[in-house]
Amino acid sequence: MKVECKKLLLLGLFLSGFSLFCFSNALPSENEYEKLMDKIRADFVVNPDIVEIENALQLYDRSKGCFEDIDYRREDRTHWPPITHLKRLVAFAYAYTNPENSKFEDETLYHCIVDGLNYWYEVNPRCNNWWYNQIAEPQALGFLMVQMRLGKKKIPADVEEKTIGRMVTDGGNPAKWTGANRTDIALHWLYRACLMEDEATLKTALENAFSPIYYTDKEGFQYDNSYMQHGRQLYIGGYGDEILKGVTQFAGYTAGTKFEMPKDKLNILSRFMRETFYQTIRGRYMLFDVLGRGISRPGVLDKSSTAKFAAKMAMLDEENADEFKLIADRVKGKVSPSEGIKPLHTHYFGSDYTLHVRPEYTFDVRMVSTRTLRCEYGNRENLKTYFLSDGCTNIVRQGDEYYNIFPVWNWSLIPGVTAPQTDTIPMTKIDWKTPGTSHYAGGVSDSIYGVSAYSYYDTYSQINTGANKSWFFFDDEVVCLGNVSSQSDDEVKTSINQCMLHAADILLNDGKRTAALGTGKSSHVNPKWVFHNRVGYVFPQGGNVFVYNQKQSGTWYEINRSKEKGLKEHNIFTIGLDYGIKPRHKSYAYVVVLTVDSSDELQRYYTRQPVRIVKNTEDVQSVYHKELGIWQIVFFKPGMLKCDGMRLSVDKECIVMVKNKKELYISDPMQRQTMVKIKLKVSSKEHEIVADFTGSGHFAGMTRKFNLKM
Repeated sequence: MKVECKKLLLLGLFLSGFSLFCFSNALPSENEYEKLMDKIRADFVVNPDIVEIENALQLYDRSKGCFEDIDYRREDRTHWPPITHLKRLVAFAYAYTNPENSKFEDETLYHCIVDGLNYWYEVNPRCNNWWYNQIAEPQALGFLMVQMRLGKKKIPADVEEKTIGRMVTDGGNPAKWTGANRTDIALHWLYRACLMEDEATLKTALENAFSPIYYTDKEGFQYDNSYMQHGRQLYIGGYGDEILKGVTQFAGYTAGTKFEMPKDKLNILSRFMRETFYQTIRGRYMLFDVLGRGISRPGVLDKSSTAKFAAKMAMLDEENADEFKLIADRVKGKVSPSEGIKPLHTHYFGSDYTLHVRPEYTFDVRMVSTRTLRCEYGNRENLKTYFLSDGCTNIVRQGDEYYNIFPVWNWSLIPGVTAPQTDTIPMTKIDWKTPGTSHYAGGVSDSIYGVSAYSYYDTYSQINTGANKSWFFFDDEVVCLGNVSSQSDDEVKTSINQCMLHAADILLNDGKRTAALGTGKSSHVNPKWVFHNRVGYVFPQGGNVFVYNQKQSGTWYEINRSKEKGLKEHNIFTIGLDYGIKPRHKSYAYVVVLTVDSSDELQRYYTRQPVRIVKNTEDVQSVYHKELGIWQIVFFKPGMLKCDGMRLSVDKECIVMVKNKKELYISDPMQRQTMVKIKLKVSSKEHEIVADFTGSGHFAGMTRKFNLKM
């Protein structure tokens, strides 16, 4: 999927607005193919800006049928220049067929379209990236011809025939691909089927459009309700966007016909969209770590355009129509980011990903194991991504905290990550499909609260650094514990956050007073808390805390070779913990408090201390939430924990949560599909439990619940 994927797949021609698909707008026609084409056209209603059209005509060589500013010999893998030829021709087709455009039924414009198609066929431009050849180009050609069927003068039969022949030759077979790629190829098969009125082609298009909607442990919709592409790589955004775009288009076109999406597939799609995809969007902005290499593209976090997916689902899924309508309003900014948000905690055991959602905020964790793949950097994009997969976290309240920060980011201080402060960010040996090296990555969840943990030691490229990390999730706060060791020659730090600097002061409390921090870098030994932009950072066990309040600069080109080299500057807030060089079993603890709107509220929270750290070592990390009555324990090794009359022992590595002395939740973060024996004593009552994960298959990392008999 290319950087301009969204623009090209919508043909790059939304020059004066976008009309959402509406069944009632479809024009009456006598056969199913005409009805389908009516719906396709209604999905892309646009009246091109006449200035855009005139500018393109100024560049058009009418003697040849080409544009003077395009080098048709170029084969660039991204931003392929020749595709601009087709984008302009489609704009011409829109203008020619729209009665409200001054170029409506313009004879000269008509000949430019026909001659341009002939030139394209004769020159036969090729790209080194298959995506342009098999998706972007045939989709543009197909839609152009569908639109021109409305014209006063149609595309000549011989030109249409050879253009369709090119689509057949170059367009590929959707059945050979997976996920979003399959659906995108099926889309131009649909266009071709309608143009030729060919039932076999239509059947192939529809079968492949809906066939990716099933649960799998390969590419596609996962058993844990996440989404993966390019192998077992997290891609809820990016490729997730693309498959939703294509599938909802197909579902809209075929609704009410014999070709409509089967109910079981609609349910899978609806659940993914409501419980995963839109949960990763706060307001209109998506979390950065679910976007794959797309993170290196300007504006990529803004997902306001995905409101159209929800609007279509509101018509397709009557049972959840109200929820989808509210989602669309939230993503478009018509209501606040908190509107309609309910508490939710999900650990995606197949993807090594955790998502914690509250009306006031969203917090997530991305990990990687031997079972999953690191974030990729293919096609010369996302070139500084290396540390992104090692426990990075999003901390968002408004949603735009990281919007377009990435060219100026310090990529060795990605939020949540512990890493040596290298001058050059390493790159994996291969750009695609690099697996993690950790066996321990997992989490426990009861759907409202949970705990996740990650254990790794990275020897690649002289990194020689590792940590045992845990995240404990509640209503007001997320408690973050860790134990760090390194043999790197570089200084090692844990970044707690690195986000856009808010205009308000950065406040720090050292136990004696609260003071605002000035511009620049500062270091603090054992501060109590730091407050910035309605987020509190509490340090219950102290530490060497650094805070940066500074302007940072960089270019998009540094992280994405297809982007501009112009310098970008932003004021950035960074906070983290410094361990110096070659720390050994150095523990850290910090609490991110996300429901305080002032430093006074944060101070009251600090005084209240609702969460107690029970243990924080290399082997066991545990907290107890006094107000909720929840123990959460991470065992990196078999062991035992005692706390306030509670004693818990396990015979294997595992993650455990005990709620109100009545319920026990457990998961196996190593997914060995074996049995874990638990001995628990609480309120003088002893329990012996065997958590049997044998034969759990796709659900090996899933949480098991046990009710405790009193």
